[in-house]
Amino acid sequence: MLVKSIYRTGISLLTAAALMLTAGCSAADKKESKKDSLLNAEKPVSIEVWHYYNGAQQDAFNKLVTEFNEGKGKELGIKVKASSLGNVADLEENVIASIDGKVGAKEIPNIFAAYADTAYAVDQKGMAVDLKEYMTDEEISEYMDSYIDEGKFSSEDTLKIFPVAKATEIFMLNETDWEKFADATGASQEDISTIEGITATAQEYYEWTDSLTDTPDDGKAFFGRDAMANYFIIGARELGVEIFSVKDGKPELNFDKDVVRKLWDNYYVPYVNGYFASSGKFRSDDIKTGNILAFVGSSAGATFFPDQVTLDDEHTYPIEMKALTCPKFEDGEDYAVQQGAGMVVMNKEDKAEIEASVEFLKWFTDTERNIDFAVSSGYLPVKKEANTKEMINQKVESTDSSVLQVLDASLDQIENNTLYTTRAFKNGTNARNVLEYSLSDKAAADREEVLELIQGGQSRAEAVSRFDTDENFETWYQETLTSLSALVEAD
Repeated sequence: MLVKSIYRTGISLLTAAALMLTAGCSAADKKESKKDSLLNAEKPVSIEVWHYYNGAQQDAFNKLVTEFNEGKGKELGIKVKASSLGNVADLEENVIASIDGKVGAKEIPNIFAAYADTAYAVDQKGMAVDLKEYMTDEEISEYMDSYIDEGKFSSEDTLKIFPVAKATEIFMLNETDWEKFADATGASQEDISTIEGITATAQEYYEWTDSLTDTPDDGKAFFGRDAMANYFIIGARELGVEIFSVKDGKPELNFDKDVVRKLWDNYYVPYVNGYFASSGKFRSDDIKTGNILAFVGSSAGATFFPDQVTLDDEHTYPIEMKALTCPKFEDGEDYAVQQGAGMVVMNKEDKAEIEASVEFLKWFTDTERNIDFAVSSGYLPVKKEANTKEMINQKVESTDSSVLQVLDASLDQIENNTLYTTRAFKNGTNARNVLEYSLSDKAAADREEVLELIQGGQSRAEAVSRFDTDENFETWYQETLTSLSALVEAD
């Protein structure tokens, strides 16, 4: 009897253990599986996407939204409405106003395009969905690591920004007029492969164009920049300094004076001399008017590069564009800017709308589809397998040659550099704005004074000597340092 009792007890224990293991496995399987879908094709949900795309980019985005609504969206029960809310600043202002419930504000969208600092501000208000709750680790691993890292600002275990299309900066050249200059002076494209080379070549171009007329000091500018904050942040990174770093959620400032002086010498000094310029809203506008020959700007701006120069109502001529990788500082480290907004999904009450939003973004970033969007708009695809020339070249049959050049240069740049962007932090947008405008505004204002002095009878060298001084740099540096410190150290 004792043996039977022991046998029965052993069987019971084994059975109980097996049941516990089975229950444990079921719980684990349930945890790893996708949530039960809230979507129903018979009861479709509508979601709204706010973005800042315009021109060819907006056309490409709208085309894909229509394709989704007529296909996958209809199958899942999702209807997407896309709205352009102007430029990035307009979009950010509208998003914050809608969240704060300001009078006259629009209803909060389901998805909006955002840079990291705005996404961070929205997350601080509790409105950014953690996408990891709606995506598997395998799905997330398909995207470029640096693009995913940008959306991890609240913690390494969350994802608040969905990468959809990215960009970097490239060097764009009016090759038609460059060849005239090169034929006359012997200049080569190797000369403009470094930032120091750009500065030297810009002086040579100014002096060459000045020599073409009898009027002294009327040379033309060669170069311009679209984004001064990128010049500071990436230029400093190349020189071994991270201006804004974030540790344990707190920003730190390193506005190294020697590094900043080098940035000053290769922007402010050539600018007040007239070697650099910035008259239009964007440097592509300056190319169009013949104001400059080359600029560094976003790869996403490829579709805006003009195909002709218009000097005045009666003088217009066609030009060809040449896209090259960004010039670096001599002996600088290999960094390139990572830019372009991602998409933030808003934490709405209706969870079906959240699921629908994520499903749309996954569909939109499918490899083939995302490449289609990239090659038609100048953006870069976001998945690892899509960021190859082989994949992209399969989609380029009818794409504008300028976009192809830009994508080619961009992919070379990504392959040979570490992509970098600052981590989000409180006041991050304002701090970037200090870098964006402090030096460029001063350079433009001082250039105007130089021109007035020249018109008053002074030579350019005499006029510039009043501004190209250690004291002038020191005053500007201290003012800028104070502004940045106040923003970074603010609670």
